[in-house]
Amino acid sequence: MERKQLREKKWFSGTVTACIAIAFYVILTNLRAVGSALGTFIGYFEAVILGGVLAYLMNPLANWFSRKPLRILPKEKTRWIAAVTLAVLTAVLALLILMGMLIPQLVFSIAGFAENFDQYAQTLEYWIKSGPLASLIGAERLQELAENAFATVSDFVSENAGKLLSNVAGAGKNVLTWSLAMILSIYFLAAKDSVKAGAKHLLYAFLPQKRAAGLTAVLTRCDDILVRYLMQSLFESVIVGVLNAVFMAICRMPYIGMISVVVGVTNLVPNFGPLIGGVIGAFILVLVDPMKALVFILFTCVLQVFDGYILKPKLFGGSLGVSGLLILIAGIVFGNIFGIVGVLLSIPAAAILSFLYQDYLIPAVDARAKQTEAEK
Repeated sequence: MERKQLREKKWFSGTVTACIAIAFYVILTNLRAVGSALGTFIGYFEAVILGGVLAYLMNPLANWFSRKPLRILPKEKTRWIAAVTLAVLTAVLALLILMGMLIPQLVFSIAGFAENFDQYAQTLEYWIKSGPLASLIGAERLQELAENAFATVSDFVSENAGKLLSNVAGAGKNVLTWSLAMILSIYFLAAKDSVKAGAKHLLYAFLPQKRAAGLTAVLTRCDDILVRYLMQSLFESVIVGVLNAVFMAICRMPYIGMISVVVGVTNLVPNFGPLIGGVIGAFILVLVDPMKALVFILFTCVLQVFDGYILKPKLFGGSLGVSGLLILIAGIVFGNIFGIVGVLLSIPAAAILSFLYQDYLIPAVDARAKQTEAEK
């Protein structure tokens, strides 16, 4: 029986709907088992997936090198290989710079913390007993809260100390996986045209031409939204990190590089990221000088106002067309489902869902309503 004749049967649409509903119910009722099985299956392709992600992230940079600095090269293949090489070198150089800023200061901060632990404890004890917080909530209550916090931290460290060796052992495997992913990303970028052509041929092989063309248009729009968001977010985070570093240098604060990198990276997380970066930076500074930590918190508030009302609108310009409420809901939902990756991608995901709703769902509903009225 031909596919068209099968679809015209009265029982066909109901059967398909029932099968989809049953499958959806089974997945929801066994979500943990399904997630575990899916995670195990994806784990077999971890290096390949990471390689694809790295290639996707470096592709806009390679495109820029190909269009701008390397446009003088006559041969397209030579130009693209040179662009891929420059993109990979730029990404590796940026990573080395970040590590060069973080690792020495991290080692220095750990050594300094161990050396000056008694002084930090005395400073913290003074602020507990006679600082401004003591006058607000009471010295005894503040002392009790501090003791509970230290006990919690101590219990956490003792309970998780046994996991340290396993994490160190797993670090070697992670280094190997990321190294393979970087090598694969270079191959993916170098063979981008053939990979895209193969994916397109596969899509047209399994779907009718009209649906394949429609899905290609949707994926192209999704790619445009995601790339635009990633590039603008990275540029915004660099600006925020640099402004934070300039302010800390003017105020002669310690750990400028480490805290500024933390502030810039956490700024990538929508809604709650700037708060997390400010708290981490203030926690590092409060052990050295509580007054500088207070100044840092005040500057973080000013910086986030500047970022939210001036910098972000200037960069994004409302181009994603997503309401703040939808972004907040997407961040919570995708964060609960996919963790930190879901939070990072919540804004482009919300933008994609919004454009699918506006450009496809609403026109389809309107067309069905008009068809129903015409049949009446």
